[in-house]
Amino acid sequence: MLAVAAWIAWEAWRWPDVAAAGRKPPKTTAFIERWRAGQRAAGRSARVDRVWVAYPAIAPGLKLAVLVAEDVNFFSHHGFDTGEMREALAKAIGERGLPRGASTISQQLARNLWLSPSRDPLRKMREAVITWQLERTLGKRRILELYLNVVEFGPGVWGVESASRRYFGKPAADVSDDEAALLAASLPSPATWHPGSTSAAYRRYAEVLRRRMDKGQFLRRLL
Repeated sequence: MLAVAAWIAWEAWRWPDVAAAGRKPPKTTAFIERWRAGQRAAGRSARVDRVWVAYPAIAPGLKLAVLVAEDVNFFSHHGFDTGEMREALAKAIGERGLPRGASTISQQLARNLWLSPSRDPLRKMREAVITWQLERTLGKRRILELYLNVVEFGPGVWGVESASRRYFGKPAADVSDDEAALLAASLPSPATWHPGSTSAAYRRYAEVLRRRMDKGQFLRRLL
């Protein structure tokens, strides 16, 4: 009993201040620090290319591209898309593999800001609680704003503003729909998939996302 109480106290002491994410941009994230540690361990530069940009200064097409790529039901769920989970689970059963691709943007944000890519059950429990807090404390647009500013779009390139300037020489506000699809297509594997990549698979995926954007125009009114 004492051990359980000690564990609960430890978790409470180091639990993130989720509400603070609604008031100011995070100085860094767990994923960024993990990447920097790996860079330093390999004797490489740990410089991070990241510039915060406010929600209104992000092109609607870029927001749309990320939604159709990562979480098309973002504005209609409360942090957990059970329909997507069921679909991913059914696919995993058919492929005899582990479920993938069922995380919502809110879940991914919780993981990026404060956790790790580990798949252990305890980490997933923490992610679920933080996701619930994010949805309860922050509005949808703030969650999406945070997400677009902290996810990786290439080695050392974090957030849509830095990615837009790095790959297209323009701010996130001026990105075209075709360029937005290229950026969103990098999210599953930013180390190798990004607008500077020559991967044929990456280019095909970007084309798929561009078609999804055309079909998902109704989402623009929510952005």
